[in-house]
Amino acid sequence: MKHNLKVAPLALALALALAASSLSAQAVKVDAGIPGYSKTSGVSGNVSSIGSDTLNNLMTLWAEGFRRQYPNIRVQIEGKGSSTAPPAMIQGTAQFGPMSRPMKADEIDGFEKKYGYKPTAIRVAVDGLAVYVNKDNPLQQLTVQEVDAIFSKGRACGGKPIANWGQAGLQDGAWAGKPLSLYGRNSASGTYGFFKENALCKGDYKDTVKEQPGSASVVQGVTEDKFAIGYSGIGYRTSGVKPLKLAAKKGGQYYGTDPADVYSGNYPLARYLYVYVNKAPNKPLDPLVREFLKFALSKEGQEIVVKDGYLPIPAKVFQEELAKIQ
Repeated sequence: MKHNLKVAPLALALALALAASSLSAQAVKVDAGIPGYSKTSGVSGNVSSIGSDTLNNLMTLWAEGFRRQYPNIRVQIEGKGSSTAPPAMIQGTAQFGPMSRPMKADEIDGFEKKYGYKPTAIRVAVDGLAVYVNKDNPLQQLTVQEVDAIFSKGRACGGKPIANWGQAGLQDGAWAGKPLSLYGRNSASGTYGFFKENALCKGDYKDTVKEQPGSASVVQGVTEDKFAIGYSGIGYRTSGVKPLKLAAKKGGQYYGTDPADVYSGNYPLARYLYVYVNKAPNKPLDPLVREFLKFALSKEGQEIVVKDGYLPIPAKVFQEELAKIQ
């Protein structure tokens, strides 16, 4: 099974199934098989990261931790959306391309046309892309088909249109007739693309979705708007919102964003988060780029993943990703 360019949800489930039994919703710990980071010599200079907003906080926290190891390095970070990563890597303006979705075929082709080989994808964390409602919303769960009916124009997943909270399952008088207030990301976002493909069956978003420039602003919108619903990574969860349980199909079991459900792949919107790099075949990475990735994958780096609200990679994935950058 190849993981370096695209990982299907089923492959995610297979790769992470072993980790499911060792984690609970209450305590997320880094796999004991992931070693600590060992500082090395000859690491200096400046690097740039351009890409995912979902990974923006993680990249910043990793950079801070990495600089404690190497005070003379600088890491410049810009997180305006995953689709900004491939052009920056093709143009050579960024050494790191964080993305919350796999690169598309045309993005890989553009890179390969420039360099003669494909970019290398490093899986650095696991996310359960959450569908959030306001903390005061009594709704607990939706099917993916219902999510599609809420957010999409054409309902490519099937089902009847859902325009108000009564149609979404809230028959209480205070909610039933209230229209849904939709929050989402803009088209530069990998989260926008992942949600479109996996929750909307590749359908188009409704024009009424309030497109936000970042994940935090989606969560903020849902926090401030009682009748709102939006989607964002679990790392951006706050006390003002509630993630809904999701079922892959009508009549199916509902799963939440707790670690066991995400790691097993039962949660329908489980995904890897990636950092892409430019690694020529049979040539070593620049020491600064290599060591930053080794730090991110290490015990210390994965503890930062937990701190930021995402899920750490299992040791098996750590070994596979480390082999790509050696």
